[in-house]
Amino acid sequence: MTPPPDPAVCLDPGAELELTPDRLAYGGQAVARVGGLAVFVDQALPGQRLRVQITRRHRRHLEARVLAVLQESPHYTPPFCRHFGVCGGCRWQHLSYAEQVRWKGRHLKECLRHLGKVAPREFLDPVPSPRERHYRNKMTFAGAPGGPAEGGLILGLHRHDAPGEIFPVAECHLLSPGAMTLVLETRDLCRRLGLTAYDRRTGQGVVHAVVVREGKRTGQKLLHLLTAGQARPQLLARLAEELCRLAPDLTTLAHSHYPGRPRPQPPPGRILAGPGYLEEELAGVRLRVSPESFLQPNPEAAELLYDALRERGEFTGREVVWDLYCGAGGIALALAPRVRQVVGFELSAVAVADARTNARLNRRDNCRFVAGDLARTLRAALADPSFPRPEVVIADPPRAGLDSAVSALLTELAPRRLLVVSCHPATLARDLARLSGTFEVETAQAFDFFPHTPHLEALATLRRRGGV
Repeated sequence: MTPPPDPAVCLDPGAELELTPDRLAYGGQAVARVGGLAVFVDQALPGQRLRVQITRRHRRHLEARVLAVLQESPHYTPPFCRHFGVCGGCRWQHLSYAEQVRWKGRHLKECLRHLGKVAPREFLDPVPSPRERHYRNKMTFAGAPGGPAEGGLILGLHRHDAPGEIFPVAECHLLSPGAMTLVLETRDLCRRLGLTAYDRRTGQGVVHAVVVREGKRTGQKLLHLLTAGQARPQLLARLAEELCRLAPDLTTLAHSHYPGRPRPQPPPGRILAGPGYLEEELAGVRLRVSPESFLQPNPEAAELLYDALRERGEFTGREVVWDLYCGAGGIALALAPRVRQVVGFELSAVAVADARTNARLNRRDNCRFVAGDLARTLRAALADPSFPRPEVVIADPPRAGLDSAVSALLTELAPRRLLVVSCHPATLARDLARLSGTFEVETAQAFDFFPHTPHLEALATLRRRGGV
C-alpha cells in the first residue's frame, strides 16, 4: 500500500525539489520517491542529484522535469548527437552502454513478473548489440511543412517533448553515414523540384515521409518515397533520374501514394528505379527485401538471436517447424538446414513473395510459406489432416503481440516447444500468461536491438507441460 504523502513537502505542479533517482522505469524515465510518492523524471539517470520541478500530479505518482544536475551519475557518458534532448529516439545516449544493457535485462524481468505473473525457470543474461552506433538498416523520416528557406519541406523525426511535432534532422548516428547522406540528398532534391511536405491541416503538399533501407553486408540502399498529395509523374521521373546520378549506391527507388489520409502501413509501391528490392546477408542467408517487407532492424544483433533460436529449439533434423509472422523468411531460412521442414505464416503477401524467392535463391527446398490472416490460415492448417504438424513453433509477432485467437490456436496445437520473440516485454508478459496453462516458461532473455533507446527485444523459451 502506498504511504500517504508527507504534508510538509509541497508536491503541487510548479514546486521545486532536490532528489536522487535510484532506478529507471520501463520506458526510460528515472524514478525517485518523495513524500511517499514515486516521481518520474524525464531525461534523468539513477545516481544523479537533481533539482527538479513538478509538472503533473497524479493520485499515485508525480511527473517532473530537470532544472539542474547538482551531482552527476557515475554511469553518465557525454551524448554524441547534436539532437540529443530534442529527438524522441535515443533517450539513453547519456547512460553508459553497459548500464543500458543491464537495465534492459532488469526491465524484462519486471515486466514478466509484475505484469504477467510469469516466473521463468531462468532469466539469462541480456545480450548487447555488436554495434552501438550505425546499427539500423531502416529508418523513416517524416515530412513536415517548412518555411521559404527550407523549400516548404522538412525531413525529420518526432520531438521528445512534443511527439506530434517533427524537427529537422541534420544527423543520425543510428544509420550509416552513407544512408544519412542519401536522406539529406533526397530532401534537397525534393526542395529543388518543388515537392513540398504534405500538410494534414490543409491537405496541401506532397511528401509524407521518406524511408531509407540499407543492406549492412551488401552496401545496397533502397529509398521509399511516401506521398499523400498528388505528385506530377514528370517530377517523380526527374527525382529518380537525378537521385540515381547523385547516389550511385542507390539500388532501388520506390514510390507509394496514399489516396486519402496517411495510414501506418503504406500501400504497395511502384518502382521508379532499380529492381524493386535490396539484398542483405543474414545468418548465412542471402535475402531479397521489398520496400514493404519486414526485416529485423539490427541485423548483427538478429544473428545472435538466430543463434539462440537454433540452440533452444533443440533440433535433431527430424522436426517440422512453424514460423509465425515470418516476414521475408529470415528465421525460417536460417533454421532450414537444421530441421526436416519449415512452414512460414505471414499476413503480408509481398513478404511471402519475398520469402518464396529467398527460398529459391538459397536452395532451401524444405521451406513453405503461407500468406493470409494468421488466425485463419492456422485454423485451416489445423483442420487439414495432410498439413504437417509442428514439433516446434516460433512466433515473432509485431509490437501488439499475439492475437488472442492465435494464442488459443497455439494452446490447441500444443507443440513440444514454443519460442516467442517479442519487441515489447509488456505484451510478451500478457502472451506468456495466456499460454501458461499449456506451456512452462523455461528461459527468458533480453537482446539489445536498439542501443541508446529504452526498447529491447526478448526471447522466451516454452515447453509443453507434461511433454518430453
